[in-house]
Amino acid sequence: MIITRTPFRMSFFGGGTDLAEFYEEYGGAVLSTTFDKYCYVNVRHLPPFFDYRTHLTYSQKETVNAVDEIKHPLIREAMRLLDIRQIRLMYDADLPARTGLGTSSSFAVGMLNAFYALKGKQVDKRRLADEAIYLERVKCAEAGGIQDQIAASYGGLNRIDMDRNGYTVKPIIISNQRKAELNKRLLLFFTGFTRFSAEVQKKTSANLPDKIRQLLAMKDMVDEAESILIGKGDLTGFGRLLHQSWQLKRGLSSGISTGAIDGVYDAAMQAGAEGGKLLGAGGGGFLLFYVEPERQAAVKAVLKDLLVVPFLFENSGSTIVHYTAEDYELEENR
Repeated sequence: MIITRTPFRMSFFGGGTDLAEFYEEYGGAVLSTTFDKYCYVNVRHLPPFFDYRTHLTYSQKETVNAVDEIKHPLIREAMRLLDIRQIRLMYDADLPARTGLGTSSSFAVGMLNAFYALKGKQVDKRRLADEAIYLERVKCAEAGGIQDQIAASYGGLNRIDMDRNGYTVKPIIISNQRKAELNKRLLLFFTGFTRFSAEVQKKTSANLPDKIRQLLAMKDMVDEAESILIGKGDLTGFGRLLHQSWQLKRGLSSGISTGAIDGVYDAAMQAGAEGGKLLGAGGGGFLLFYVEPERQAAVKAVLKDLLVVPFLFENSGSTIVHYTAEDYELEENR
């Protein structure tokens, strides 16, 4: 039996520049972190006592006799890719899916990590990220960028740069104290809305030719945000930069924000937030705000109808938290 634990991510700056149609021509950059909310993938071979050969449990349940019968495209294509058969897979998570935290990509990374372990192999973080990108963007033909898979695999507070030749992951080098100071100034709220990121990404991608200037400005903000973090001054500029970035991002597509989300955002700003953003592609999910500690009570009060989600930054990326080797022979080999 194998259990993997893979973190979710929050992207601060540069989202949208990780779309291939942008970064292959202009280069992209993202500043993001993973935090201590995870998805868990539990995989083992299925004992031969049942009238089915594979049992899957996620938001639905599937029992099938062949990989081609699996409805969940990501599971089906991952099992095809690594020649995985006759398994029981269970998915669990600390936070709901389709909420802007890269949950699908975290699942892809964690599942690949578990599948390799089932085969008795340990692979590095780059391979996990690369194959998760391949699964989602090529095999499943889902629209979107590449930052989520990289963040989930590597973990930590990083700058990710990408161009037509590939990507690099650069940790943001700051002290534990400064990182904690940033952490305690961020408030995460659940809006209650969920959406399919790929649908919003399709609209954003379709608008790319008209939005190049905004995306280039968002890319430049990664440099500015990194300078603020590694500097010695106060962090307020980070929050104000979040606000500027959100204003630019809202202009990329009509599907990124809604009237309800704009109302919540404006209320938080009036109560004392320096800035914030809707996490992920847009359309719903989690709102992140930068708020100085003395103003947080006021912001929480005006957003009292929303769920506050406490969190801490994490550095581990996708890990195997339980491994028990199996002596199992596939039925066709008996």
